[in-house]
Amino acid sequence: MERVLSGIPGKKCGNIIFTAEELSNCRDIATMQLCANKLDKKDFFGKSDPFLVFYRSNEDGTTVKVDVFDWDRDGSHDFIGEFTTSYRELSRGQSQFNVYEVLNPKKKGRKKKYVNSGTVTLLSFKVESEYTFVDFIRGGTQLNFTVAIDFTASNGNPSQPTSLHYMNPYQLNAYAMALKAVGEIVQDYDSDKLFPAYGFGAKLPPDGKISHAFPLNSDCENANCVGIEGVLEAYYDCLRKVQLYGPTNFAPVINQVAQCASEVTDGSQYFVLLIITDGVISDMVQTREAVVTAASLPMSIIIVGVGPAEFDAMEELDGDEVRVSSRGRVAERDIVQFVPFRDYIDRSGNQVLSMARLAKDVLAEIPDQLLSFMKSRGIEPRPSLTPSPTPQISVHL
Repeated sequence: MERVLSGIPGKKCGNIIFTAEELSNCRDIATMQLCANKLDKKDFFGKSDPFLVFYRSNEDGTTVKVDVFDWDRDGSHDFIGEFTTSYRELSRGQSQFNVYEVLNPKKKGRKKKYVNSGTVTLLSFKVESEYTFVDFIRGGTQLNFTVAIDFTASNGNPSQPTSLHYMNPYQLNAYAMALKAVGEIVQDYDSDKLFPAYGFGAKLPPDGKISHAFPLNSDCENANCVGIEGVLEAYYDCLRKVQLYGPTNFAPVINQVAQCASEVTDGSQYFVLLIITDGVISDMVQTREAVVTAASLPMSIIIVGVGPAEFDAMEELDGDEVRVSSRGRVAERDIVQFVPFRDYIDRSGNQVLSMARLAKDVLAEIPDQLLSFMKSRGIEPRPSLTPSPTPQISVHL
């Protein structure tokens, strides 16, 4: 599409041409390593700090133009020169054909004896397929969603309106809202719609024994609830039977899910644990150990904090600090995400909007966490996908 540029009345200012093209979907990432030799010096006190900028020169992607710059801290990077190549040439890897003269057009036109401004040599070239979360879901990977709910006394008496567990006949409490918002999204990726659901921090009937991983449905042999509505029903029923107590221990339920995840590491299943809590973690050392262990498994942990408490410990779990356990072991992946529920309370009272925003943010990291596990194990989605011919390119100089 060509359009005339308008400016001063009666004076032609030239034409502008717009060209658009459809980009094919590509799953290949090409990673290459290059070295530069005898580049023009642009820094007064030392050698150049070069970096490359790659451009596709034509629509079919066969020609690649590369500009070479000297990096400057203030952003005023100095142009050193340029060269052209192609994906086909680069894919040959290290060879005599992949040594490129860096040419500066201005210098070449100004100096008769100008040869080049240095050379760039390709040292290695590797292509890897990069898959998406949807690829694995389409290939049959199942999400197994497990719920853990905080039944400690700091939540308040469930029969009182001030309690975070208050069963209001007209409105969901914070626990139920978080559970429903996240669960209704996740359940679409779970074919059997059976969700293990646990509680922690309560005294159980009939003997008043404290438990930190008890099934909400009271079935020690099978903690599964049918659908999110089944989980909610078991949660409400449990509130009528148990005595809220304490402390707030996360490690038992994390280890419970991690045990299940450790039995299926072939990429066919991925486990998501949703913990909804109101308070400070009492067993932080053990929880860190549990998280580091779980980081090597097909598993993610979502923590939703409800109520007005400070959640410094939760934010620590969601940060880099937890990557090293008290025993010095290093977590392979970042698998914890924490969100405070109070940030999603809609001032207009629109619960639907609040739940939609919560679900979006809570589940935002799950795809990348799943992909990080699959990539660390070299697992590809089933069935395998046919990559497109022109890859994305990342460069290490």
